Amino acid sequence: MTEPKPMLSVAEALAFLLASARQITETNILPTLEANGRILAVAQTSQLDVPPVDNTSMDGYAVRAADCISGAAVLRVSQRIPAGHVGQPLQAGCAARIFTGAMIPQGADAVVMQEVCVASKDAEGDLVTVKHTPQSGEWIRRAGEDIRAGSTILSAGQRLRAQEMGLAASVGLAQVPVVRKLRVAVFFTGDELAMPGDALKPGAIYNSNKFTLRGLLENLGCDITDYGIVPDTLAATRDTLRRAAAEHDLIITSGGVSVGEEDHIKPAVEAEGHLNMWQIAVKPGKPLAFGEVRRAGTSGTTNDTAFFLGLPGNPVSSFVTFLLFVRPFILRLQGVADVAPKAYAMRADFELPKGDRRNEFLRAKINAEGGLDLFANQSSGVLTSTVWGDGLIDNPPGNTIAKGDLVRFISFSDLMH
Repeated sequence: MTEPKPMLSVAEALAFLLASARQITETNILPTLEANGRILAVAQTSQLDVPPVDNTSMDGYAVRAADCISGAAVLRVSQRIPAGHVGQPLQAGCAARIFTGAMIPQGADAVVMQEVCVASKDAEGDLVTVKHTPQSGEWIRRAGEDIRAGSTILSAGQRLRAQEMGLAASVGLAQVPVVRKLRVAVFFTGDELAMPGDALKPGAIYNSNKFTLRGLLENLGCDITDYGIVPDTLAATRDTLRRAAAEHDLIITSGGVSVGEEDHIKPAVEAEGHLNMWQIAVKPGKPLAFGEVRRAGTSGTTNDTAFFLGLPGNPVSSFVTFLLFVRPFILRLQGVADVAPKAYAMRADFELPKGDRRNEFLRAKINAEGGLDLFANQSSGVLTSTVWGDGLIDNPPGNTIAKGDLVRFISFSDLMH
């Protein structure tokens, strides 16, 4: 790896991460019904037109438009065509009672919805009065209107949601190839950490980062191994790194990425691989460690290593740096090309009279008037701001904000998958 310069912008750090990512090449074939949330490995094409034949988008009557020019035509109802049935050719002067999704009979060129029709009978059978002058093609869905045979319907690297699963099913795809789940190991350093349910000793805090990071990784569809809280010793940290590297693509830690005597991440990763310690011009955040850990018995060359990302220990810093850097890195490892979250120009209903020298990511909430309110305390330790807020304002270095200014807003909902 090329050592980046000491103080990086958010864009520079992210570009370095994404350029370093090695896409997972292993794939799984899954039933389409079980592929929700997975990343498509190979583009999918349709072998058929959708819809396969001309059909009606309304309940009503299939007619010949030429028979209905008067606006009050009386037609003989010659047949009834439910969805899934094939009608007979439509003769002149006749109409076919037809239901949504049913195939248009040969000879018909329009459908008149039932609301403008009046059904009646005479001695010979059913009649319908069409109180409308239809145009040819009215209320008809043409074959291939949605999908043409041979066209690509889903791209490689696309995350499959409910709608993508439905689209795949609509062209008859019973199974799809997906990228193997990313295997991620997590552990946490700090003798001060305790788990919820345990009594807090003097100086101890509960390990909130474990719950936040695991939830974020689950949202991204990762297979997670949690090595828990690792003692603050170099030997314990090195041992955990070796075990984690053996079975995982990526190792993530929280805390211990500073250079104090009790921060063992840096020497441990350097002993087991190599490490870049970054100071990023971002608030909250700033320290981020990125490197690779050798797998036992290998040379440590490409594909013989697990990636390593060390996040800061402050809960909001850990949360924000995950969203800004870890999330896109994970997506790129899975083969997703477009990893940038959507950003929206929104009105600030607050003032920020002094900008920071770093790129700030401010926790904000959408108010009832459609503007943004700012959480009062933007400290990196105030986790309540992430629950209260709807997303982050991406505020450039040194930028002040006046009421009414448009700011760049990124919704948490767009950062969670």
